[in-house]
Amino acid sequence: MKTKAVRLYGKMDLRTEEFELPAIKEDEILACVVSDSICMSSYKAASQGSAHKRVPDDVENNPVIIGHEFCGKIVEVGAKWQDQFKAGDKFVIQPALNYKGSLAAPGYSYQYVGGAATYVIMPNEVMECGCLLPYDNDSYFYGSLAEPMSCIVGGYHANYHTKPGVYVHDMGIVEGGTCAILAGAGPMGLGAIDYAVHCDRRPSLLVVTDIDDARLTRAAEIVTVEEAAKNGVKLMYVNTATMENPVEYLRSLTDGEGFNDVFVYAPVKPVVEQGDAILGRDGCLNFFAGPTNPAFSAMFNFYNVHYGATHIVGTSGGNTDDMKESIAMMEKNMLDPSGMITHVGGLDSCAETTLALPTIKGAKKLVYTHVSMPMTAIEDFAAKAEELKGTELGELFADLDAICKEAGGLWCPAAEKRILRGIEF
Repeated sequence: MKTKAVRLYGKMDLRTEEFELPAIKEDEILACVVSDSICMSSYKAASQGSAHKRVPDDVENNPVIIGHEFCGKIVEVGAKWQDQFKAGDKFVIQPALNYKGSLAAPGYSYQYVGGAATYVIMPNEVMECGCLLPYDNDSYFYGSLAEPMSCIVGGYHANYHTKPGVYVHDMGIVEGGTCAILAGAGPMGLGAIDYAVHCDRRPSLLVVTDIDDARLTRAAEIVTVEEAAKNGVKLMYVNTATMENPVEYLRSLTDGEGFNDVFVYAPVKPVVEQGDAILGRDGCLNFFAGPTNPAFSAMFNFYNVHYGATHIVGTSGGNTDDMKESIAMMEKNMLDPSGMITHVGGLDSCAETTLALPTIKGAKKLVYTHVSMPMTAIEDFAAKAEELKGTELGELFADLDAICKEAGGLWCPAAEKRILRGIEF
């Protein structure tokens, strides 16, 4: 079967190509990818090439398919897995396989599986690790967002706290405690706010900081202060850009005690140091945002480590249980990650968008792999419709604009149905 895919050949070398997939082996599965959301991690892999820990050294000669936040439908199942999977089943994938200690992962390391493709072959280890997960939802894009949401869930589970004199880690954020998400109005921050407000282990105070009023305003519209209050959480959005002493202000919100849990959502030295400075006793700082610079470092107060029991954790991706939790919460309408998406496009826009990701404003960029469409901000659909008036694509943009406006400016199941109309999988 032929597939069309975006493949990585080396540093900043992404190519959209059509090629033949080999016949599947008895322990493999052929699948159709429908949606894939673009992660900053894909940009990091593209910018580093074979220097990236997950990208093979011989990628120049054996290119890999990028994309790891994907959802689709199974097409053919090898004999080994026919008792567990069948053609027509929808799926999502947990790319963090951790197979026999290897860092290899779909979207970084494999020639025949990645999200930026029309059809892929799941290697045996994906199923062996329990990372091909059933997905029971009409909308594929929610499945694509299950992976980034699982990373967020994993971060909350990875935090830990201790009791004086007891050498046992109590895992998770402090229930009913104080929590801050620094640089938290970006796409992943939006998911983190949503989860903190709706999970079963909620803080009593959640403070979200950023340095951009527009991002904060949008975040406050998506997860409102009123919605948080209904769930027993006092939610505050704070712009620290113009504050003379943001650390003093943030600590004042906790009566000077400092925060139990602090998440750093940008790999920026001053933000990390600010997070350290607002920790309370036994406070846990979660360095969530992965840097591209392997020498990235920041100051950390080790006096407080010794006398105040402050500590730091880092998480890179979620595990399979985290993804299952994300899917379950979405299926129960406890989480709605739609607000994470600000741009939508087709596979033909994926390579260019991935390489330019740090310079494109907005949050998540969603790709429909069987669609040809420029990556476009939802707020620009109307302008695109006017620009392309009289064409089939112009009609599509006009329809999508009307649907998304009806949904409060958000991508939604109805918009997905329109963009996929007439496409057979």
